[in-house]
Parts: sequence; structure tokens; C-alpha cells
Amino acid sequence: MNKEETKQPNKFLLWLKNLSKGVKFLLLALILCLVGVIAGKCVDTSGFSVDVKTLMFPTQNGQYLAADIYKPKSATPDNKAPAIVICPGFQRTKETQQAWTTELARRGYVAIVMDPYAQGDSSSSDSTQAATKYGYGLFALIDYITTPSVDGNYILNYIAQTKIGAAGHSAGGNAVVKAAARFGQEVIDGKVKKSRLAAGYVSGYVRSFTESDLVSIRSNMGMSYAYYDEGAYQNETQKAKDAGTWTYGDTANGDMRYAPESLRFVNSGLTLEKEEKISEVEIGAIYGNPFNNTLRLVNNEKTIHALQPYDINSIKNFLTYWEIAMDVENPISSSNQVWMIREIATLMLMISGFLVVFGLGDILLKTKFFSTLKNELPERSSIKGVKNKVMFWTIFAIGAITACFLFIPACEWSKTLFSKAQQGMQTWFFPERMNNGVMTWAVLSGTVGFILFFAGYFINKYLFKKQENLTPFKIKWSDLGKTLLLAVILFASYYSLDMFLNTFFHLDYRFLFVSARPVINYKMFILLLMYVPFFLVFYISNSVRVNLSMRLDGWKEWQSTLLACVANSVGLLLIMVIQYSVFAATGQVYWTINWLYCNILFGVIPMMFILPIFNRYFFNRTGKIYLGPIVSSILFIMMMLTNSVCYLPF
Repeated sequence: MNKEETKQPNKFLLWLKNLSKGVKFLLLALILCLVGVIAGKCVDTSGFSVDVKTLMFPTQNGQYLAADIYKPKSATPDNKAPAIVICPGFQRTKETQQAWTTELARRGYVAIVMDPYAQGDSSSSDSTQAATKYGYGLFALIDYITTPSVDGNYILNYIAQTKIGAAGHSAGGNAVVKAAARFGQEVIDGKVKKSRLAAGYVSGYVRSFTESDLVSIRSNMGMSYAYYDEGAYQNETQKAKDAGTWTYGDTANGDMRYAPESLRFVNSGLTLEKEEKISEVEIGAIYGNPFNNTLRLVNNEKTIHALQPYDINSIKNFLTYWEIAMDVENPISSSNQVWMIREIATLMLMISGFLVVFGLGDILLKTKFFSTLKNELPERSSIKGVKNKVMFWTIFAIGAITACFLFIPACEWSKTLFSKAQQGMQTWFFPERMNNGVMTWAVLSGTVGFILFFAGYFINKYLFKKQENLTPFKIKWSDLGKTLLLAVILFASYYSLDMFLNTFFHLDYRFLFVSARPVINYKMFILLLMYVPFFLVFYISNSVRVNLSMRLDGWKEWQSTLLACVANSVGLLLIMVIQYSVFAATGQVYWTINWLYCNILFGVIPMMFILPIFNRYFFNRTGKIYLGPIVSSILFIMMMLTNSVCYLPF
């Protein structure tokens, strides 16, 4: 007997092989979760040298703010540290600025990042002009940390009161300008000798750099604007070009060397220093005097607006600015960045959450109670023959083109349909301004999807004499109830894990533009019931298309699923291709007024690509079209609701 014959099979591998697919998914989810938690927590706390906690406090008129505080352990009442308060942009929450907070905290700064009013866990605002009146809540947060109590002590007594700065991207940058002007006015009025805001950094926003705002600023100020900013069509450079008064040649709209906004910005500091004004900005140069709070510095990175918070060079310039503005020497180079490790870690957590849904769903469908949901799968669709191929690819193309060209009109219509949310007014009637546009598109696109499917069905039946199987549509009322119950269980498992990760490790599911924030506000569940029925038109329509039209005979399962993923996202992707192709060719995006709706597609398109995987997975286990879209709709819609501007009454 040779060695091969006597060799025993590996017991562990044998055990692993015999596990059900559902259990394997749960084990993989556990592994990814453990690795993601360890890596994410290490980066988040800078090797456990930074404490992270969440703060919620009332502001004015019943409003309240949520913020995360990243406090280095080296910051104490006896060793006070500089602090940077961070305000995210429109449609963004405090977690989206983690690159800034992570890198600042590991360099010894106290980083405090807020949810602006009407975003994240903060309340709505009592004003439709929240930027001007409240700085989206930034004014209140600065007041909170700079106002002593009656005994003369500060709430955050480990912060150096003379070294407090504020930073913001996009609309958050607008808030920083407004805050610098507000606290600078206190100096002008003689209330204080130096501004409570020592320095500010404005990323991705120049429209607040007007004389009326700049004249009051008594803080060091830095500016960062993307050379290829999609919103630069709104800048004064473009207006001058349109009027035929531009005298600096064919410079890009986002070129800050000659931009009126950047020139005013720099000259506002030089005026305070009684220095001669300039007519051209040197990018990256130091103007003014940081010790007199007149510093002005302009960065102009070669990136786009949406990617600026994730651009390594932009973050490098951001960190360098604070060293200069706060007169802080740091042994960690601004090029030394680790924030992207956290992004990968939270991506692993997001994948683990999806695996929990797949694994638990598979296990529960094998139980006696839910086993009635399992039915025979219909035959796969065939596209053999010229007629079938022509019809299939024609419908494919019509679906993609329709999805593309319906999106922007649908977003426009939503402004009229949901006018209160569009105006930033508190309302219970569909209060999610940007998601209202996506929902309107989803209803229209889903309806078109149903029309295309049944058009194909009747063509096959009456012209080609080909009988399609519609049994996946048929479902007993009792099984529909079980389907809803199972979907709720899977939804609960997904967000329970998310809550656990957030509560104990300050982590959640996210990667760049896609995220699932923990559901803290119970009102979100009410909104879920409001939005899901309308989105279901699209989600069920997609399930029909994915499972009855694109489950193709002769194709491997992964091939037809991938085709469905492409089909579901290519229409919206085409919008981005048009937007940025025109931008590259002309220097101005194709859709200007609605460019923000185009920008939210950075987060929507990945979700649309993933959706068919859910629909196909649960169809293969039930033989019906319903479980996949119900599960995915409540998961994905909650992801959208918790990450969008929301004007709910407080």
C-alpha cells in the first residue's frame, strides 16, 4: 500500500465542504467582519491612541446637532491640543469626512466632525436659509466649545482655545466662510481681541468669497478648489467669458490663478496687512501673516468636486495648511496617509452584511415554516435564432436609453411634485429632497420596464408562437405574508449588525460614496414605509427582467447575472459618460443646473449594479420574483434615506 492510498482526507476541509452554502456565507461574513473591525478600529483610533465618541447637544429653537469627537489621548487639560471643527457638504454626513478626521487626529489635533442640519443624526433647521443664519449648525458647535461655563471652565477642557479651526467641503466650505465672517465681526465690534476661530479651510466652494463676507474675516484662511470642479460653470470666470469680458485667455473655469473669487480672497488678507494687492495668485504660496491671522493660501488640485475629499494630494495640502495656520510642527509627513485602509475595512464590513443576508436567507428558507416559499424554477429564456436575438438586444437598448434620458427630467418633475422639500421646508410629505428625484425616476423607469417585458411577452406569444412561463408571478397570500416576514427578518439582521459595529467600534458599512448608516432616528422607519412602495415599482420590475428575461439558456449563471447587473446600471452610467465626456471636451458639464443630481449617481450606480445579484439569488431559491426585490428595496432605500438631506420636522 503506497502513501497515496494511506493518506487520510483533511478533516477540516471535509467538514467545510459538507457545510451548507448559507453556513459558509455566515462563516465568511464572520471572518470579514473580524478583519474589518480590527483594521478599521486600528486606523480610526490611530493605533488606539485616539478616543472616539459621539456628541449630541441642543442648539437654538429646539434644534440639535450630532458630532463625532476624535480626541488624541495626548490632549489633556495640562497639555491642550489644537482643534479642527469639520462641516461636510450637501448630501453628506459626518462619516464621509473620515479621511480628514483620521489624519488630523493621528497628528495630535482634536477633530470634531458634525452632521449639518437636515443631514445625518442632526435635526432639520427652523430656517430655509440655514447656511446664512446658522452655518448649517457650525456656529452653534463653535459656540459650544468656545463658551465657558459660569465657573470659567470649558466643556472640552483639553482644547487650546487660541487654536480652534474650522474646515468644510462644498456647502460645508460655505459654512466655514460664514463662520469666519461671524466670529471676525466680534473682533471688529470690539467684543474680543482675537477671533474665536483662529483659522478656516474652505474646500470646493468659492461663491461665498464676496466682499461682504471677506471684509469681516479675522482668521487665517485656506482655500482648495478642484481644477476640474463640475460646479465651476457658476463661477465668475464663466460669467465673464459669457459676457465677453474675460481677459486672461482660455483658462479653465476652475483655474484659481486669475479667478475673481480667489483674487478677492487673497487680497482680503493683504489689505489687512496693508500690502499691495495682487493680480495673479500663485498656487500654494503663503500670503499675509499667519501670526496676525491674515494668512491666505490657495490650492487648486487636478481633480473633480466629488472626489476632492478622497484625493490624496488634496488631503496632503489640507494637512500642510493646518501646520502653517496653527503653527504646529508634526513629525508625520502630510504625504503619510492611512485613511484608505479604513475605507477598505468598512467595505469588508459592508460585504459581510450582505453575506449575512444571503446566508441567513438560505438557512431560513430550509426551515419548515419558510420552506413553502420554495418552488420549481421555470425554464431559462432562449435568445437563439436571429429574431430572438434582435428582440432581446433591442429591448436591452431601449431599456438602457430610457433609463438614461428619463433621469434628469424625472428629477426636474420632482421639484414641482415635492416643492416643500425642494425649498428646504420642514415637511412629512416626502422630505428627502434629492431622493425624491431618484424615486420619481424609479417609478417611471420601473413602469417602462414592465411595459417592455409584457411587450416582449405578447410579441413572443402572438408573432413567434412562443409561450412564456408566468408562474413566477403567481403567489399565495400566505406565502406573500411569509415573504414579507422573511424580508423584515433579513433587513433586521443586516442593520442589527450595523448597529452593533457602530455602538461598540464606531464603524459601519461604507465605501467611498456608498454607505449604510446605523438607523438611530425612529422616524426613518416611517419614511421607509413612505418611500418603499414607490421604489418597489422599479425593484419588482427589475426582478422580472433579471429572472424572466435575462436568465438565459446556454449561459453560465454568473454570465447572465453579470449581464443583468450591466443592464441595470448602464443607463445611469451613460449619464455619467455624457456628463464627463462633454466636460472633458468643453470644460463645462452637460447638465449644469442639475449637476448635483448627476453627482449622487456616484452612490446610486453601484447599488443599481448590485441589485440584480439579490434578485437572482433569492429567485433561484424560491422560484418567485418577490423576495429579492422586497429584501433589496428595504435595505437599499434605508441606505439612501439615512445618507440624504432630509427636512423632517423636529
